[in-house]
Amino acid sequence: MESPVPVELLPVDIAAWAAGNTGIPYATTLDSGRPGSHVLVAALTHGNEVCGAHALKFLFERGIVPERGRLTLVFNNVAAYATFDPAKPAASRFLDEDFNRVWDMTVLDGPRTSRELARAREIRPLVDAADFLLDIHSMQSASPALMLCGVQSKGRALARSIGYPAFIVADTGHAAGRRMRDYSDFADDSRPRTALLVECGQHWQSGTRDVAVATMLRFLAAVRTISRETAKQHMPPVSELAQRVVEVTEAVTIKSDRFAFAAPYVGMEVIASAGTVIGTDGDTPVATPYDDCVLIMPTRRLQRGQTAVRLGRFAD
Repeated sequence: MESPVPVELLPVDIAAWAAGNTGIPYATTLDSGRPGSHVLVAALTHGNEVCGAHALKFLFERGIVPERGRLTLVFNNVAAYATFDPAKPAASRFLDEDFNRVWDMTVLDGPRTSRELARAREIRPLVDAADFLLDIHSMQSASPALMLCGVQSKGRALARSIGYPAFIVADTGHAAGRRMRDYSDFADDSRPRTALLVECGQHWQSGTRDVAVATMLRFLAAVRTISRETAKQHMPPVSELAQRVVEVTEAVTIKSDRFAFAAPYVGMEVIASAGTVIGTDGDTPVATPYDDCVLIMPTRRLQRGQTAVRLGRFAD
């Protein structure tokens, strides 16, 4: 289903960074020459989510470089991104399969092939080398921006230290496959390596770009790649609110070919009463399991095996 909002935010030309300097196309590592963490910022995990490309372009063109450690900037699914058509903007999400559902060791090391898997295997050494990862995404609906921190305490702590955006979502991922955010040590609280995934707003609304840039700058400052003064110097004007944490208690996975929501939810609606029917999966009603249930990222891709919506409650 196409977006109900105008396509304001269009792709940018990223050809200038195609060669990179890592031996991997569209991957560039900037080295400060000083001790520090290896930090990875990824864009275009989905080819239709263009705000990340805008954010990396912003860094390159502003000449923002690491003041400590190393910073690697990667444009992920560039093949899907190259197919973007403003008349059908959702169609460039991926070519063969979702790039953000293949980050399981058994899948990456297995015999399956696809263009997305080939690209994931290509950039995997960079992901393996990263101490901190920020994966920049956007959403189908005009939901408030969300930082998906996983269920690990280290992810929540890092999201808190960034201080932006306003909503932190502690989630377990998708039944359809493992995300890059949940790959390897990132999902192990006993290991220090930490990853976050930010959903910056509706895919093609112009303000989504500023959210992506602001989140990226705050992230780089939080992990000490750049100073907070540098981040403030380049910060776009964005609304800042006190953060709240939502803990996901379950993900509603679509089981039939006839899933429908009961209302045009966009995300972060709070359903006051337990037992409220929010949709039907075939002939089976889907109801809220408790009072003040938060609906997180309801999808428009209503296909069997996909996550229809995540259900959560405010932790505070």
